Amino acid sequence: MSCSYTPRRYDRAFRLKRKWAWFLQWACGVPMRLERAAPLPKAPYVICCNHSSYLDIIQMYNVLPEYFLFMGKYELLKWPLFNIFFKGMNIAVNRGSHVEAAKAFRKAAEAIDRGTSVALFPEGTIPAFTPRLKPFKDGAFKLAIEKQVPIVPITFLDHWRLFGEPTEFLSRARPGVARAIQHAPIPTEGLTMDDLIPLRQRVFAVIEAPLREA
Repeated sequence: MSCSYTPRRYDRAFRLKRKWAWFLQWACGVPMRLERAAPLPKAPYVICCNHSSYLDIIQMYNVLPEYFLFMGKYELLKWPLFNIFFKGMNIAVNRGSHVEAAKAFRKAAEAIDRGTSVALFPEGTIPAFTPRLKPFKDGAFKLAIEKQVPIVPITFLDHWRLFGEPTEFLSRARPGVARAIQHAPIPTEGLTMDDLIPLRQRVFAVIEAPLREA
């Protein structure tokens, strides 16, 4: 996929990714059971979810029916199964370069200006101690406050049990139901950068709560 694609072709590619994600969840034996705590807000919005497995990338397309862009680490482009969902129209972040990371967030801001929602993993990487969360980075919350758009938190409860690191031959991989919760949107209208830390803490608490109860 090329970034020169027209918006219509982007939308078509997104629909194909959703069909592929729907097929893969059944082919891999990890059908998703989704709970929606509230309707999705009108786009654009920022999606924040915990990152416990590469299944998160596939299943995000089964959670969100509307066109969105993914922000994720540049290394995802190397994995044949997962780069299908990531290359081309999504935003790769080279976290090893502050300049490149800043460019990626500018692209995300421009996408929101066009009315496109953006999905991020605020932990940045899959933690070694999953399902416990790593501290969240500020980028997603700066973006939401700057653009005054709501945040939609999502919790994936079971991916860490079902699929491990694809580079490790003996990594866990087994069938099972993959539960997900799409939480109620958290508004940012009227917030300033002075509210960034409380907003980050609030989103962290919402995403973490079901993991503590599971």
